[in-house]
Amino acid sequence: MKVDELMTTARDMVSVRRVYAEPIEKDGVTVIPTAKVAGGGGGGQGHDEKGQEGEGGGFGAGGRPVGAFTIKDGTVRWVPAVDVNRLIATVGAVVIAALFARVRVAKLRAKAAAGKP
Repeated sequence: MKVDELMTTARDMVSVRRVYAEPIEKDGVTVIPTAKVAGGGGGGQGHDEKGQEGEGGGFGAGGRPVGAFTIKDGTVRWVPAVDVNRLIATVGAVVIAALFARVRVAKLRAKAAAGKP
């Protein structure tokens, strides 16, 4: 991909349309879904000892929902999205860390009780 094509693609991918979706209206409530979007890329050009030139690059982007704005009777409210998988992974990591810490503390207490340094 040429560098100017890469920049055009990157500009199109990281836009406000990717963060805020089209509003959805139903039964007097308007919902505007939102997402967290991140991206990165790089490119370059050069030539070899034979005088051949080349250029190229790449770009990647990702996103995840973070919540939605709801509008009802003129009142705007933020409703966060709950990522259950991330929540379970975080709780699991905390429990595992607590178990390791508990074992370590128990070993240190046993050594101290035995009078070992």
